Formats: sequence, structure tokens, C-alpha cells
Amino acid sequence: MAVAIPLITALTPLVADLLDRIPDPDAKAKAAASANAQLVALLQSGDAAQLQVNVAEAGNPSLFVSGWRPAVGWVCVLGLLVQTVGYPLLGWGLSIWSPGTPMPSIDTDTLMSLLVPMLGLGAYRTFEKVKGVAR
Repeated sequence: MAVAIPLITALTPLVADLLDRIPDPDAKAKAAASANAQLVALLQSGDAAQLQVNVAEAGNPSLFVSGWRPAVGWVCVLGLLVQTVGYPLLGWGLSIWSPGTPMPSIDTDTLMSLLVPMLGLGAYRTFEKVKGVAR
């Protein structure tokens, strides 16, 4: 679905230009309705295909296939743990045992750009379960 949005944005002007070339207003309206219906069907088939892929991955007994999503989550948790607990403790230890030693820098932008959407998806999933929309 994320790939579909830029694709739709790119194709919209082309489809509009083609529809503008149709002189008959009734034919133009029918063509526009048909184009919209085909676009919706295409998006829904893409969602269904992705859902089938997700189910197949989750049911795979191999941890390397079914465990990649949890692995990304655990890597984010480990990175957050290092950033919020390990890094301050390292700074404290360096200030005691080796004053003046510079602290290494940690790139938190990459961690946060991965962790924040994952937390948002987790919150959305919890909201769905509370509302009874999802199992």
C-alpha cells in the first residue's frame, strides 16, 4: 500500500489528461468511473496479496522467515536500552575511571525513524483489538 500512493500520485495527471481528451461528457464520466473502479480493485488486490504473504511468513517454522518482524522490534528495543541506560552509565563510568575521555557518538536518528513507526503500528493494532475490529 505504501508503494501504491506514490504510484497513484504519479499516474493521476496522466489519467486526467487522457480523460480530458474524451469530447463526450457522458463517455468521459463513464471512463472516469471505470478508471476509479479499476484503481480501487488494483489497490485491494495488492492489499490481499500482501496479507497472503504476511500469513505465509508468519506460519513458516523457520525463525529466519517468520521472525524477522520481531527481530526488528528487538533490535530497536536493544538500541533504545543502550541509548537510554548503557550510554549514560558509560558516561558515568568514564567520568570516574578515565576523566576527559570523549564519549562515542550514537546515531539515534536511524533508531528513532525505525522505532517510532513500529510503536505506532503496535498502538494501532492494540486499538483495533480493544474496539473488537481485530482478533
